[in-house]
Amino acid sequence: MASKAQALNEQPQNAAAETPEQPKKNRISGGFFRFVIVRFLLIIPTIFILVTIVFFVMRATGDPITAALGGRLTPQELQARIHAAGYDRPLIVQYIDYLGDLLHGDLGTTLTDNQPVISVLSRYGAATFELAIMALVIALIVGIGLGRIAARRRDRAVDAGIRTFAILCYATPVFFLGLLLKLIFSVWLGWLPSSGRSSLSSEMQFSRLVSPTGLYIVDALQLGDMTVLADVLQHAVLPALALGLLTAGVFIRLVRTNVISTYTSGYVEAARSRGVSEKRLLSKHAWKPALIPIITVMGMQIALMLAGAVLTETTFEWKGLGFMLSTYLKARDFTAVQGIVILIAIIVSVVNFIVDVISALIDPRVRY
Repeated sequence: MASKAQALNEQPQNAAAETPEQPKKNRISGGFFRFVIVRFLLIIPTIFILVTIVFFVMRATGDPITAALGGRLTPQELQARIHAAGYDRPLIVQYIDYLGDLLHGDLGTTLTDNQPVISVLSRYGAATFELAIMALVIALIVGIGLGRIAARRRDRAVDAGIRTFAILCYATPVFFLGLLLKLIFSVWLGWLPSSGRSSLSSEMQFSRLVSPTGLYIVDALQLGDMTVLADVLQHAVLPALALGLLTAGVFIRLVRTNVISTYTSGYVEAARSRGVSEKRLLSKHAWKPALIPIITVMGMQIALMLAGAVLTETTFEWKGLGFMLSTYLKARDFTAVQGIVILIAIIVSVVNFIVDVISALIDPRVRY
């Protein structure tokens, strides 16, 4: 009996000894890659739906040639142009042909200036990209900086002032803010130029480049001329500030709310009871968890920023995709408008995909 009891006591120990150690969970695993692939494949139907909506909405008022050139040509010439472009065919046939052209990278030709839409996108897309990057930097610096200060000085005068500033930034129309900035810094103070991407002398310098990128800051660095770089930055301050403050207002409120939420959580209170300083609590314990929803919302704000670029570029005569979109809309050049809208839709879809992947990596609550 004693030997049987001893054997029973030893059996669990031997079983425990033989049980292999469980490996630690790795965030970058097979499930993560499946998650990434599924999210990436979802871009395809999203873009397909957007392309379909844009195509049929653009043709809801008739064919593009009549919209753009009606009244400028005789009825016979107009009909000849419509027939040559194939816009008198059934709409479903036009749609299938359009999808086929898209698969070959052909977005059509603009009706007002007879340029391939692809060349318009490549020529003016760099300007919008440059403006969006500078505006995003301003939004992150202002939004995150003031949001953290407001959370740390919660319910004090500083917090109230920052919240009021955030509401004004978010609620003020971007074109009105742009006009206000032009009035103050260009007309009254004379510190900064009111329009354009650079002065005429800088444009002449850029014409010397063999392979310009279209990003004026990068092209100025290629030239190695600090005067040209300073001129480009001076022209960029006001439009980037107007567009950046629009998004900064959202970031301020988001950062403040999430930092306060994590600042009062149980693990932060436990760290405070151990004597951790308030500064370290904010920077080490409360900040990182609060960063997760900020990254998630950032994708939506990029879409808002691209929408705001239309009014910003028009206000400051910043010749990017937004400026050209407003120009083509006035001319009712639906082919060009359709191409620009599709490009913006693709950019927004890709940015949201990247944000989803980053959120999955840093947020332990995401399951895949």
